[in-house]
Amino acid sequence: MLKQRIQDDMKAAMKAGDKPRLAVIRLIMAAIKQREVDERVELNDEQVLAVLDKMVKQRRDSIKQYSDAGRDDLASAEQAEVEIIQTYLPEALGEDEIAAIVEQAIAETGASSMKDMGKVMGKVKPQVQGRADMGAVSALVKQKLG
Repeated sequence: MLKQRIQDDMKAAMKAGDKPRLAVIRLIMAAIKQREVDERVELNDEQVLAVLDKMVKQRRDSIKQYSDAGRDDLASAEQAEVEIIQTYLPEALGEDEIAAIVEQAIAETGASSMKDMGKVMGKVKPQVQGRADMGAVSALVKQKLG
């Protein structure tokens, strides 16, 4: 299970004295634990991926804001966190793979206009969660349906 792998990596980072990695892993564990407490459930791998995906999205937003403000030091710190978090995400999909998934979802749902975007995204999201930027996927779906 992904959560167990993260816990094992936390122990390894402690033993190795890798403080930057340990700090990020602790943030990940805190986010997972928070969601488990809020929802009173044990998260499965898919739900853990959603948490990790959200963390990456938040950091990318921060990187953009820091870069726009000229704070490259903070942007590079956030980028380092993104790289550590991404080690737990599945390999990213290429543009062609994403386009194929979107095309298949449109065909399966019979989508023909923007009104059907929700149906298409409902089909696409589980397949690309943690493997693609959902903003880019959403833009692609809009382009195909528009």
